[in-house]
Amino acid sequence: MTTHNEHIAQIFQAKGILPSEELNAALSQATEQTKSLLHVLTERGQPTAELFAVLATHYGMETVSLTDSNPSPTAAQLIPEEIARRYQTVPLAKTDGTLTLAFGDPLDLETMDALRYYFQESLKIIAALPEQIAASLRRLYPDQHESSSQEQAPEYELIETATDQDNEPIIKLVNMLIAEGFKQRASDIHLEPLPQQFRVRYRIDGALREVEGPPRRLHPSVISRIKIMSGMKISEKRLPQDGRIEIQIMDRSLDLRVSSIPTNHGESIVMRILDKQNLLLGLPNLGFYSDDQQSFERLIQYPDGINLITGPTGSGKTTSLYACLNYLNNPNRKIITVEDPVEYQLSGINQVHVNSDIGLTFSTALRSILRQAPNLIMIGEIRDQETAEIAVNAALTGHLVLSTLHTNDAPSAVTRLEDIGVKPFLISSSVRGIMAQRLARSICRKCQITYSPSAAELSLLGSVAELYRGEGCSACGGTGYLGRKGIFELLSINDDLRQMIYAGATSTELRKEARKLGMRSLREDGLRKATDGITTVNEVLRVTMRDES
Repeated sequence: MTTHNEHIAQIFQAKGILPSEELNAALSQATEQTKSLLHVLTERGQPTAELFAVLATHYGMETVSLTDSNPSPTAAQLIPEEIARRYQTVPLAKTDGTLTLAFGDPLDLETMDALRYYFQESLKIIAALPEQIAASLRRLYPDQHESSSQEQAPEYELIETATDQDNEPIIKLVNMLIAEGFKQRASDIHLEPLPQQFRVRYRIDGALREVEGPPRRLHPSVISRIKIMSGMKISEKRLPQDGRIEIQIMDRSLDLRVSSIPTNHGESIVMRILDKQNLLLGLPNLGFYSDDQQSFERLIQYPDGINLITGPTGSGKTTSLYACLNYLNNPNRKIITVEDPVEYQLSGINQVHVNSDIGLTFSTALRSILRQAPNLIMIGEIRDQETAEIAVNAALTGHLVLSTLHTNDAPSAVTRLEDIGVKPFLISSSVRGIMAQRLARSICRKCQITYSPSAAELSLLGSVAELYRGEGCSACGGTGYLGRKGIFELLSINDDLRQMIYAGATSTELRKEARKLGMRSLREDGLRKATDGITTVNEVLRVTMRDES
């Protein structure tokens, strides 16, 4: 309360309302007795209503007297009773779409901003004495027994902001940010402090889209609430932290990976949304053409060997891995996964969560897994030589291994394994297939139109009569795209390629040979899907690199 009292004293001193001696004496008494300065000044004979009006006017707020007024019978329906009582605010009226509330603390800008964001509508807040608000709430909700300290605020006491754990508007605000991100199909939510702005951006279909953010002053409260939800240390603001949130939104179970990092304007947080239902896709839902799907199914049905899925972060590798697991999961197979973290609990599959803090790394987990006699091992990512060599040995001793690598295309996975430290002869004898992938935005079906291709597009596609694009509508947010589909480059290792890998061929040489054997590049697969109206030529060019000759 000291901060409130000092602010009040500064305002009264600047306005010349009271002599300095009287003001200092009252401030000392308020500090000693842990009372509000306004309360103490009233006890000392100062006019409460006039002092309160000075505070309200200083902050540009109108004042209202609730002493003799009876709230409208319909006013109780304007806001939840719990919110009205918890934050000592009285709903007065709703006119022309504007909700008017009476609030008892002109200095509590944070709660007022939270209320504005909570209701997401035009809101007018006017000041009223706290004791008048308490009396109005008793009249407005007569059937409720007022037993809590929040509902029976001391006379003239300015209401303090609740802690983050109990601050309903902040809780509501954070939940709303997450729910809105889910409704807009965002893959992650970015909360970024700027000098004069609290910026909120959703990554939708791979592209960042800025939305209206909360007031800048709410940034600390919002960040604290998210850190509480994700199990981070609230007091630690100087070091990056990671956390995790499990939440139910619209009857869907969401798993959020949370990352915080300190910036020069405060902590920035990114919440990656993992919709567990999206991790249960079947292979046909990934975007395969039938021929590629048949080839891929053949590769992952071998009893042994390594199959790799490659691509940059955000290219859908994890989703494809889980689709493989769903396809292969049956009572005749023992499947064990090593993940960091476990994305989704799969029935009938043994899943191991890597925890480097206690020494449970990919490599140590894999050694133990091999003693469990699995048929199939899924490794979230091959990151180092030790993990790669254990995966190779598992493949050579009769296990099927699925994993991911960070490479730009399929042939580069071979050189990546060599760079990690795996011998070429081990790669050639263990790897069955490699699939590179990207996610391309799909054309919105509700606003899809045809158009005549340009000369540049014809040079890429050959002779086509028409192409497709989205005009932009409310369903797709004006972008012309809705959702994403995979585009793929599938490399099946045959005897010829095996010999080249054994001999130390470069990725360029492997690509040339694979193209002769019929491998379609990422760009070719994407352009084929552009011709069929699944995506656009511009989108394919955006997510793929130029094919090597």
